[in-house]
Amino acid sequence: MKNKDNFDIVVIGAGPGGYVAAIKAALKGKKVALIEKSHLGGTCLNVGCIPTKTLIANAQILEKIAKASQFGINIKDYSFDYSKMKERKDNVVETIRKSLGSLLKSHGIHVFFGGAKFLSPKEIKISGEEKKVLKGDKIIIATGSTTLDIKAFPCDHKNILNSTSILEMSSLPKSLIVVGGGYIGSEFASLFAEMGVKVTILEALDSIVKAQGASISNFLTKKFKDKGISIKTSVKVSSIESFENSATVHLENGDTLSADKVLISIGRKIVSDNLDITKAGLKTNANGSIDVDERMQTEVPGIYAIGDVTGKAMLAHVASHQGIVAATNATGGNALMHYHAVPAVIFTLPEVAVVGMTLEEALQKNYKAKAGAFPFQALGKSQATMDTEGFAQVIFDEDTHEILGAQVIGHDASALIGEMALAIQNELTLECITETIHAHPTVAEAWLEAALIANDTPIHFPPKLKK
Repeated sequence: MKNKDNFDIVVIGAGPGGYVAAIKAALKGKKVALIEKSHLGGTCLNVGCIPTKTLIANAQILEKIAKASQFGINIKDYSFDYSKMKERKDNVVETIRKSLGSLLKSHGIHVFFGGAKFLSPKEIKISGEEKKVLKGDKIIIATGSTTLDIKAFPCDHKNILNSTSILEMSSLPKSLIVVGGGYIGSEFASLFAEMGVKVTILEALDSIVKAQGASISNFLTKKFKDKGISIKTSVKVSSIESFENSATVHLENGDTLSADKVLISIGRKIVSDNLDITKAGLKTNANGSIDVDERMQTEVPGIYAIGDVTGKAMLAHVASHQGIVAATNATGGNALMHYHAVPAVIFTLPEVAVVGMTLEEALQKNYKAKAGAFPFQALGKSQATMDTEGFAQVIFDEDTHEILGAQVIGHDASALIGEMALAIQNELTLECITETIHAHPTVAEAWLEAALIANDTPIHFPPKLKK
């Protein structure tokens, strides 16, 4: 009989990668240990995806209430209590965390709380709440990432906040400066602007959400400005001063800006420095990432790595899929990881979702790429629900008609992107979309119409003028 501290699989980190890998391995009949130094669910559940989207749901209701009169519904003197919104956020997180604990228990997974360090390629020492040594035939590293703090302007978590500490506010500031116009900064900017906070975004690049392509960036920039968000691009922060009830940002060009709070949102740092991975025969790259192959295998046989620690696409759903791939291979199966059809969502108002290549990326890779776009304003369902801002766009190869990428901005973009992720994963063409019957009236018809436009056969859009 095996020693109780001997396991077939030991997973380090109980975030969306680690706990999924643990469950997958347990389903294969393996004895699984899951080590977590903080809370089950990792960054995503506790200080990332779930709490932010819970708060954003409040902002979406506020946005609808503001438009109520246009639906013939009169709502007078409405107000909101941010402290209760924060309380609801905490309750949602706690509920899901407890549910996750029960789910892991139902699969017979042994959960240990504490920090983890390698003693050898097959031995893990746990310190903290629990102290013991676990032996694992296979190890899966899923230690994730944390907020990136800059020495030049460290967070005091009073007036200079990061994406974790800003979630602990129980009252709203009157003004907020967001340093970083990527997806995290843009989500917080959108959230607080909708609640009446005066928001300024400072971005070092020449546009916000630049990675999502020019068409998305330009559209979101306009919408943000319409909502009163000030956007300053191509600017760099040199220092930030924190005072009693405010903070002042100093720019390299000599300008200064002040606000009640400043949010630092300039990326995340990979967590791997406390693992003693050299004792496992591993090494990290300069950014702390661990190299893996397409099977999520590290250079040491029997040790896998998944999630943010791999330095790939730092998204919860990518970590989960990597967890399935790693656990499949660690339990004798054969699975490969692919990254060409990874959907990404920015939960701004309006939502943004992308998958595959942008037009700019496709052209840089020498595809004969073109785009076909359809505005939501031309959709019957969007008119009926008064969600007309935004568009859906497909990127395709002009010779083969293969769909290379897709972008959508507008209501329910997060749900809409799934169709295009499936299309790109399976190398489908424009005709696969146009020959598929889409239900009417739905917002998903935007993909059908965008594909028809891309094919120069528009139905609900004027044809191109012939030269």
